[in-house]
Amino acid sequence: MIYTHYGNTGIEVSRLGFGGMRFEKPADIDAMAEVVLHAHNLGITYFDTAPFYCEDKSEIIIGTAIKEMKKSGKPFYISTKSGGDTELDVRKSIEKSLKRLNVDSIDFFHCWCILSVARLKKRIKGGAMKAMEDAKEEGLIKHIAVSTHLPAERMEEAFGLYPFEGVTCGFNAFNYRMRGEGVKIANSMGMGVVAMNPLAGGAIPQFEDKFSFIKKYPDQKIIESALNFVWNEEFIDVALVGCRNKTDVDEAVAAAKAFRPDPSWRSEVESRSPDFAENLCTGCRYCEVCPEKIPVFKYMDAYNNFLLRKDWKSMKDCLKYFWGIHDLSELEKCTECGACEKKCTQHIEITKRFKKMRKHFDN
Repeated sequence: MIYTHYGNTGIEVSRLGFGGMRFEKPADIDAMAEVVLHAHNLGITYFDTAPFYCEDKSEIIIGTAIKEMKKSGKPFYISTKSGGDTELDVRKSIEKSLKRLNVDSIDFFHCWCILSVARLKKRIKGGAMKAMEDAKEEGLIKHIAVSTHLPAERMEEAFGLYPFEGVTCGFNAFNYRMRGEGVKIANSMGMGVVAMNPLAGGAIPQFEDKFSFIKKYPDQKIIESALNFVWNEEFIDVALVGCRNKTDVDEAVAAAKAFRPDPSWRSEVESRSPDFAENLCTGCRYCEVCPEKIPVFKYMDAYNNFLLRKDWKSMKDCLKYFWGIHDLSELEKCTECGACEKKCTQHIEITKRFKKMRKHFDN
């Protein structure tokens, strides 16, 4: 395993982090806790979760694993989050997470999902940050961080509003242009930097032929290439991989063991990067705010198939065989209110894609 320090905290963490968002069978708490334990046994020390992940089971799964992790004597560090806007909301969130995670203190507690500077200002005004500060003074949390999908120029503005000790944000081989300067600024301010979605929500390994441009060495596996790209950015401390099962853990750990430092990696990938890569949905599911209850992420995931294969039939097959959607009647409910687009971390024009999907679905 490879390790580094999280910003200026002095805490040594594994550069490969365990993301608790994609458990294969979240209802089977004990089986999924074994996946977490497997990761810890292989040297991973940074574990990220949040309320509501995996049908609201993620914190419980990781908390179950923590009971055994404590017995090992090996270090581990827990990251979780709160999207509360008020002092009371955040305090309740902290207390609930502590109980579910079976810990006395949370190592990295995030002000969750900052999609606009205005939202951060609202939380500061509402007392959310004060609740975190009070909890830190009580020893209930150790470090205050922020989880954001802001573009670089807005990240810098947000960092100026509150002295965060770390940031977690999306960063991979095709969205780095939008956030590269932002995380570099975070690093220069002494913040720990954690990259989420380094595999683009699974799109990179799923469409290996399309993403072969990120490979630098012929013998590399695609997951190794994607993670190498992120780890070669010196200002990024941890790459979070959402692991569904032990096989996912093994593949990610193998990539960490095979890491090859190479400062030229980014420039070489950039020279070969196709335009489509910046327009893919990463599957973060923050678009799940539709007032008409349209499962937007399912349709955007299917649209990825068109972008990658240039074939509308592949989009239709994905909807039918993966999501069980046999027609687009549900999209007729779309009022084009824009709620999903405001939440989209990739700034995708979702309503325009809906129109294209309806136009081509039967063709």
